[in-house]
Amino acid sequence: MPEYGYFLSCEEFGPGDLIEQARAAEQAGFRSLWISDHYHPWNDAQGHSPFVWALIGALSEAVSLPVETAVTCPSLRIHPAVVAQAAATCATMTGGRFRLGVGSGEALNEHVLGGPWPPASVRLEMLEEAIQVMRRLFSGEEVSHYGPHYTVENARLYTVPDEPVPIDVSGFGPRSTRLAARVGDGYITMMPDESLVSQFLKDGGAGKVISGGTKVCYGPDRDEAVRTARRLWFNELLPGEMGQILPSPRHFEQLEPLVTERMVRENVVCGDDVDAHLAALNAFAEAGFDRVYVTQIGPDQRGFFDFYRTKVLPQLARD
Repeated sequence: MPEYGYFLSCEEFGPGDLIEQARAAEQAGFRSLWISDHYHPWNDAQGHSPFVWALIGALSEAVSLPVETAVTCPSLRIHPAVVAQAAATCATMTGGRFRLGVGSGEALNEHVLGGPWPPASVRLEMLEEAIQVMRRLFSGEEVSHYGPHYTVENARLYTVPDEPVPIDVSGFGPRSTRLAARVGDGYITMMPDESLVSQFLKDGGAGKVISGGTKVCYGPDRDEAVRTARRLWFNELLPGEMGQILPSPRHFEQLEPLVTERMVRENVVCGDDVDAHLAALNAFAEAGFDRVYVTQIGPDQRGFFDFYRTKVLPQLARD
């Protein structure tokens, strides 16, 4: 049976709300936390984007749950040597209950310093080199590195956890999944895709943690929940590579008319049907995932946590 965690959305909520959600998640019976790492929200209706590393420090004091970034791009907006220092500090503060989830990023967050937005193949090269740099730094030894994408000179992390920070790699297609299997301690993806899980295992991922996540919109009025999910997270249903290449929230907003309420109704669990929520989570279990994270869309956080505490999580524990 997978472990079930809660996914904290830095795009939709401010710091105080996220800390309260983490406490509620622990009280409801969730076993771990994911937290997104964004510079911008996907659209202005979401409305937030706090600095994830400050929040993880607060989480280390507020709850006892393990925490993972889902996901950090350690290759453009922040140099991997700096990400390594942040991750090592978070792992130390949480007593080793921190994992670093990484990915190749989106232009929405990573182009803000004005540099070029590389094609996917180059971004994956950069990600692999960034992981190499960070692993060396986690050893606590002095590191000098002169690679095709990064230079590090005489860098040493003096505050490191007892064990190196585990690095999980995000992948949504064959190339990134192969990279995750080869260089990651685990694999992150957002769909219960059994074919990607099989590829990850075949390419070297056997014995590594496989994690996935999904969004739901709990509420007693399903139609209202559908409207809320569309208003806040229509970007989840945009096709192709737009999620990786569009540079600002307003560009995503221009595409909102492409996503209909019918599309949301057919693809996002909305409402208070226990069986629908269970089916969405069980799809990940059936595809071979070890950890499944769920996030509640919209303001009814208290209702969601009560619903999952009393009706959803107890049934998952019996399955």
